[in-house]
Amino acid sequence: MALKENPLGIRVMLVDDHLVMRMGLANVLSLNHGFNIVAQADDGPTAISLWRKHRPDVCLLDVCMERMDGLETLRRLLDEFPTARVLMLTSSKDADDMTMAMQSGARGYVVKTVQHGELARAIRTVHEGGIVSPQLPAPPKPAENGPLSQRELEVLGLVRQGFSNDEIARLLGISERTVRAHMTAILARLAASDRAQAVAIGYELGLFKPAAHGQRL
Repeated sequence: MALKENPLGIRVMLVDDHLVMRMGLANVLSLNHGFNIVAQADDGPTAISLWRKHRPDVCLLDVCMERMDGLETLRRLLDEFPTARVLMLTSSKDADDMTMAMQSGARGYVVKTVQHGELARAIRTVHEGGIVSPQLPAPPKPAENGPLSQRELEVLGLVRQGFSNDEIARLLGISERTVRAHMTAILARLAASDRAQAVAIGYELGLFKPAAHGQRL
């Protein structure tokens, strides 16, 4: 899916599994800032295929996607095209996602609350070979009277309710890989062998708030 090209504009590919988000970005970036939106993809495999065909100047890539998350897409894309310039554009403000994206070769990381003008500047910076450093959040504080951080408590609470890693990632706006990293930390800090034991220990330590009426358990 592509719009009419401006021969003078930076060629951009959008990768996001939310159609409305992609369409809105395509219109704003092409009409207001003069970028060429040469391709749009809703998942990682399609993005890699379209990169082969269009060879855009810059790719805007979401972290949280089905089939293949943005971090895995980034890794596979750069394995095949080491000089690809990728700017992560995502709702995830998780420090682990930011760190892994930059370590994996992303040229920048911005969240979807960014103003359009600032996003346009970030795209131009990446196109010119620069780096757009993420604004890392403050390190999570350990929970009061407990061994887990606030984020880890949120993850464990959702595990208790029966949600899968993929569902937790969606609910918290982070990647499934980050959820797995949190689970690894939770198991280690609680000295638990599996998810069920971690939940049981959580009950023993009084880490869970009472479930609201009608809440999934």
